[in-house]
Amino acid sequence: MVMDCEGCRSGKPLDFEFSMAFQPIFDLSASRVWGYEALIRGLNGEGAYAMLSKVSTDQKYRFDQACRVKAIELASRLFPRDNGLQLSINFMPNAVYEPAACLRATLAAARRHAFPLEDIMFEFTENEEIIDTGHLLTILAEYRRQGFITAIDDFGAGFAGLGLLADFQPDLIKIDMKLIRGIDSSRPRQVIVAAMTAVARELGITVLAEGIETEAEFTVLKAAGINLFQGYYFAKPAFEALPQVAVAPQTVVVTHEAHYA
Repeated sequence: MVMDCEGCRSGKPLDFEFSMAFQPIFDLSASRVWGYEALIRGLNGEGAYAMLSKVSTDQKYRFDQACRVKAIELASRLFPRDNGLQLSINFMPNAVYEPAACLRATLAAARRHAFPLEDIMFEFTENEEIIDTGHLLTILAEYRRQGFITAIDDFGAGFAGLGLLADFQPDLIKIDMKLIRGIDSSRPRQVIVAAMTAVARELGITVLAEGIETEAEFTVLKAAGINLFQGYYFAKPAFEALPQVAVAPQTVVVTHEAHYA
C-alpha cells in the first residue's frame, strides 16, 4: 500500500478556481485530429500565465493534481467515445514527490470517468528547470509503466535537451515554437529541425511541431517528415470546448466539435 507523501499532507489549498481550454493536435498521415492538449485558463478565459502566477510555491502540488483531474473530467464529457483521441496533460516534475503516490488522483479520475489510461499523454516542459534528473527519470518510467504516453514539450529550447534523450526516450517530443517560427525563411532552423527529427526517428520517438501559424511553416515541416502538428494555423484553443479544425492544404480533416454543458 502506498502511503501518503509529503505533498498530500502539506500545502495551502487553492484559493482560486480555473478550467481548461483545448487545442487540437493534427495527424497529417491519418488526416484527422490525433488528440487535444488541455490548457489552463481562468473562469473568465484568463490565460495560462495569469493563472500560474497565482500558484504559490506551497500550492504547486495541489495545483498540479487539480489540473490533471480537471482535464480528465472535461475531456470525458467532450471527447467522442471510442474515438482513440489522446488527451495531453501538462505536469510539473518538481511538484511530484513520489511518482506512484502522486498518480492516485489521476488514476481515480480516469476510473471515475471511464477514461482509458492509454489515451492520456503526460508532457513536461523543457523550460522548467529540472532540479533532480534522476527523479524525473523515475517519474517518466512510472508513467510509462502505468500505460501513459510520455512527452517532452518545448524541446530544443530548455534545460533538458539531448542529454535527457540519452537516458530516457519519451514517446514523443514537441519541437519548441521558437525553432518553428519563420522556419520557411531560415536555413539554420530548417537544418536544426531536420537533424532533431532524424535523431528522434532513430530513437523511435514521434515528433510533433507546435506553434504552427502559417501555411509556409506547415509546408516546410511536412517536407521534413513530421506528421503531428499543433498551432493557430489549425485552430486556436477553445474554452471548455473542442474547436473546429481548419482544413489544411490537400488534406481532409475529421473534426470533433463539442461544448461542455
